[in-house]
Amino acid sequence: MERKHMSAFALYQTFSKEVVAPASRVSPQVAEKKRKKRENGGSKVNTGKAQLKPERKKVRRKPRPLRSAQREEGPKGTAQMHEEESVNGDGDGDGEALDAFLANLAKVSNSRERASKLFQWLINPIPAKSFFRETWEKKPILVQRKNPHYYKGLFSTEEFDRILREEDVQYGVNLDVTSYTNGTRETHNPPGRALPFTVWDFYESGCSLRMLNPQAFSSTVWNVLSILQEQFGSMAGANIYLTPPGTQGFAPHYDDIEAFVVQLEGKKHWRVYNPRTEDEVLPVLSSPNFNQADIGKPILEVVLEAGDLLYFPRGFIHQGDCLPDAHSLHITISSYQKNSWGDLLHRVVPAALEIAMEEDVEFRQGLPLDYLTYMGVQNSDKDDPRRTKFFSRIESLMKKLTNYAAVDAAVDQKARDFLHDCLPPMLTPDELGSSVNGAPVRWERGQVTDVGAQFTTQTRVRVLRAGCARLCSDGEAVHLFYTTDNSRVYHKEELKSFEIKAEHTDAVEFLIHSYPKFVTVGSLPCDSAEDRIALAELLFERGIIHTAEPL
Repeated sequence: MERKHMSAFALYQTFSKEVVAPASRVSPQVAEKKRKKRENGGSKVNTGKAQLKPERKKVRRKPRPLRSAQREEGPKGTAQMHEEESVNGDGDGDGEALDAFLANLAKVSNSRERASKLFQWLINPIPAKSFFRETWEKKPILVQRKNPHYYKGLFSTEEFDRILREEDVQYGVNLDVTSYTNGTRETHNPPGRALPFTVWDFYESGCSLRMLNPQAFSSTVWNVLSILQEQFGSMAGANIYLTPPGTQGFAPHYDDIEAFVVQLEGKKHWRVYNPRTEDEVLPVLSSPNFNQADIGKPILEVVLEAGDLLYFPRGFIHQGDCLPDAHSLHITISSYQKNSWGDLLHRVVPAALEIAMEEDVEFRQGLPLDYLTYMGVQNSDKDDPRRTKFFSRIESLMKKLTNYAAVDAAVDQKARDFLHDCLPPMLTPDELGSSVNGAPVRWERGQVTDVGAQFTTQTRVRVLRAGCARLCSDGEAVHLFYTTDNSRVYHKEELKSFEIKAEHTDAVEFLIHSYPKFVTVGSLPCDSAEDRIALAELLFERGIIHTAEPL
């Protein structure tokens, strides 16, 4: 049976009644007016409220109904539609289903397998292999499930409200207040902390709310993203969007990320457009805001309902607006920002050129004395054989440059960036109990007990996650970079690393390559048993390895 729709603010008001409110300074007459306003439809703007606050432009606009044809239209062009109510029993059912799914996922020993299973849940019923072969970076795809509970438990308006009440949410850092009215996109962020009183008034006035880093406040979002980043080999980020009925918060634009739009509550009308030119296919940067006249006709027009998923690659222009009869809450999960071949070559080519100039005299030979007379833009139309010879020499040097390309070193530079971007792993119960985070050391009866991890050569260990640590060399020393001490806030902490002794590098490589198997401390390729135990204790203290059994 279809549930009666409740707006996000009405939900907020319901929560508010459960909290003991401070003594009100509002007169009984004003309180009565507000009560009648709520009873008669609280989504309308109360213009009298503006007199109690600093003057602010109200952005509520009249609902713009969709044509019935638009509501019925499915995907067009390159898009595909999949309609299935349940997907192999994973994530199906009520709000506990996601919790149960994540709990079962935590029992999967291999973090790579864990990431693969979670991604498959995200895009079910599309097989992940066919998705990456046929759709990834190529075209939008739509999943319509007719199951509003599929993503339930990932995030909610109730969670949004709790975060506003309990956490230090700052405008412009954690939350944006936006509107898009009559072709104009505006941001309405005041300075300081975003408190429920002001935030929900913005919402009631027709503004959209965008939470920029929900993983910093929501353990479930943190858990999901920290697992998915291993699937992508690139940072997985997220934004939460809460939009009032009958409004739009953002202008048409394209992004520089692969986007998975997960509809959590309500409904939202989406239009997706092809890149306008070849130059905008898989762009390096996000676009400015477009006018409707700039973008042509959509290739996909659909209303997403709770439980639906929409994916589109970077470069595909998109815009979403709310229907008059429902609010919308969705999370956009994103990845693959600045993760192209070109981004890698940005690291490869300058380093290769530096090496080539040191080692190859051909790169150090001088340019022709008269090259300025026949090269350059002002000479580009000249039919001069010297130009042909010049280009031939450039081509020869470019081909030769590949001989000096330190590709592995450039990949390590990219890897260090990725490790810095990463969320720290959210530990499973088993990982917690067998890592330094769950060590039993404590203060008891006036003294510290259970100090020191008791490692022996028979203790079995492995790295905490497949991608949580990486050995990199700067030519002089070898450092181990790791994610376990990262912050849930993007780049709040510096990249974590420490130098590894030369005689320990083989042992660390052995540990990394052995994953997901546990290996004994005694099997580490070090010079002595003391070295093996000392290395294990060091890695354990940094949270990089855990034991097969709690110490």
